[in-house]
Amino acid sequence: MAKKRKHGHRLAGTLGRILGFFTASALCGVLAASLVAPAVAAAGLGVSTSIGFFDSLPEELTVQPPSQTTRVLTSDGQTIATFYAENRVRVPLANMSPFIRDGIVAIEDSRFYEHAGIDPQGILRAFLSNVTSGGKQGASTITQQYVTNVINEARLSQDKGNEVILSGQKDMGDKLREMKLAVALEKKFTKDQILEGYLNIVFFNSDAYGVEAASRYFFSTTAKDLTLPQAALLAGLVNSPTFYNPAVNPENSKARRNQVLDEMLKHRKITQAQHDEAAAAPIELKITPERQGCANAAMAPYFCDYISHLILNNPAYGSSLLERQRRLYRGGLTITTTLDSRLQAAAQAQVDGTAGPNPDHWGAALVTVQPGTGKILAMAQNTVFLPADGKFDTQLNFNVDAKDPQGNDLNGAGGFQPGSTMKPFTFAEWLNEGKSMTAVVDASRRVYPLGFPWRSSCGKVLGAYSTAQNNPQLGAADDLQNAEDGFYRPMPVNYGLYNSINTATFAAAAQLDFCGIQKMVDAVGLHSGLDGAQINMHQLGNLLGATGVAPLHLANAFATFANDGKYCAPVALVDVTDAAGGKLPAQPSECRDAVKPDVARGVNAVLQDVLTKGSGVWINPKVHDKRPTAAKTGTSNNNGSTWVVGYTSGLATASFFGDALEGQKRSGQNVTINGTFYPRLDGWMIAGPQWANYMVQVTPLYPANPFPPPPASMTKP
Repeated sequence: MAKKRKHGHRLAGTLGRILGFFTASALCGVLAASLVAPAVAAAGLGVSTSIGFFDSLPEELTVQPPSQTTRVLTSDGQTIATFYAENRVRVPLANMSPFIRDGIVAIEDSRFYEHAGIDPQGILRAFLSNVTSGGKQGASTITQQYVTNVINEARLSQDKGNEVILSGQKDMGDKLREMKLAVALEKKFTKDQILEGYLNIVFFNSDAYGVEAASRYFFSTTAKDLTLPQAALLAGLVNSPTFYNPAVNPENSKARRNQVLDEMLKHRKITQAQHDEAAAAPIELKITPERQGCANAAMAPYFCDYISHLILNNPAYGSSLLERQRRLYRGGLTITTTLDSRLQAAAQAQVDGTAGPNPDHWGAALVTVQPGTGKILAMAQNTVFLPADGKFDTQLNFNVDAKDPQGNDLNGAGGFQPGSTMKPFTFAEWLNEGKSMTAVVDASRRVYPLGFPWRSSCGKVLGAYSTAQNNPQLGAADDLQNAEDGFYRPMPVNYGLYNSINTATFAAAAQLDFCGIQKMVDAVGLHSGLDGAQINMHQLGNLLGATGVAPLHLANAFATFANDGKYCAPVALVDVTDAAGGKLPAQPSECRDAVKPDVARGVNAVLQDVLTKGSGVWINPKVHDKRPTAAKTGTSNNNGSTWVVGYTSGLATASFFGDALEGQKRSGQNVTINGTFYPRLDGWMIAGPQWANYMVQVTPLYPANPFPPPPASMTKP
């Protein structure tokens, strides 16, 4: 009884396959006849309904460039990171090895150069094999496969992945539509154009779309340099990327490779000797996975993240966020940035070594801009982008604002209290009002009571205090503290600056127009790193740096002094091109006069003294020997935020060390950093050497001239 049922099942299966064969043959006849002479086919075959169905199918196929990989580069051409939805690098057919071209045709569609998009012989052969042996041979030509890939790619690029149809999911209607589109495509493109498109779009691996990416992934080579065994392996892989994956199923892969070699020999694309040598060759993989996104950047992950936000926030790259994301991840952009890989490597090495094992997660950051252009040359911090054992991880960028001027997210930490690095801007206004660099101020005064007659010419309400003409109420300073005793006395104002005396800065401000100080701070681009708001210089605490500022903008403000008073907005994007080489908007240098040249020269003169006889004298004397260098130290009230910002005429760098993630609530007092105990942190102690050691390395790479001296009138008492 069981035997009869078994024979019955076999008979039913055979009859089903025969019925399928004749049904498919009839459809293929309809298809072939309709392509040649639809009216005749309808009359002769009596299948007008089928002809009508076929004629109703679309024959237009928009072939868009497939999704390609975006590359982010340094100014010297090194790869920072790649972005992709599908790892693909498009190359012309001429840049593909003839072995891959011949191999893919031999194994997938040997009559590719003979048929017109569909291959009736192949269809009948496949069906006959399937009917007689119960196999599952396909009959899609390379052109048909290309059509399917183009349709699916279009769906993916429109976020319609649920509409993608795989080969095994196609019904007869899908197949007929595919056939008609293939024939139409052959009328529009040459065979070589179709083969090129196919080899650039076809799926090899989840990490490799197209033959160039597959060559790089599996063999660390290019499509142009594929050897015969390598090309045959890849040609065989497209039929079943999982089953024939050489890294997972090497025996399956080798058997399939040798099948490709057999077909290439059969069709006289290789000699017997070439075949035998390639078939005997072992599979030798050199897998190099692409590392996608900023978390896997080859360098500067936080600068990479900054770049991605600049692209995604800018309507010039698409009218919606979704369009901009598509362009970044699918558009094959080449984004050339301002980053100098030499400076970046030096900066990263420096911040990584600053805090040592760092179990308490102290933050260290360095950022460098070029005076005169605003180009960001280095951006580093002592963290990793993704969690890792024994590492300090965060995705927040210590060096940039939390948001851009339009309120778009930049993923920045929001700035840190700059402390005494704000003092040069009060001093700049001192010089701007025509006062002498060496004039004496009363730094013995520690109390400025409520109602003290500060001057403000703008007469507007700022913050919590009304600032009426000549009688503003800016609050009170009840007991100003200097870092050390012995400085509560009258002193020259320049002496007070290079020794970073708080009472001297207040004594100078007492003689100035606070609206002038405000204009000076605004002119050099300083603002709140948290929300981009203006730093209200009518609040007394901001004279000593109470509002958080991002290191990037603090470095750039000092670069204004280095550039003889001309401010240049920070620039990160030099050149952006699409996959076809078309230009997209980048960031031009935007420079303007901000500080009078004589004022900038006066500031430069005093800040050079910081390193030779002031608050930074213990940092590293060699830094001033390399190039004429100016700098300012800074420390917040609780010592949790420490700085040195310094510059030559060629480079300006902000160095930060402190509490980067807890809103600067953590005190920098009685702490142990990298094995050394500090009763209290100061700018010159850790941020200082970090800055100096880095600058000693990199300043020779950017020529610097001596700073022009201030006019003699400024130096008179």
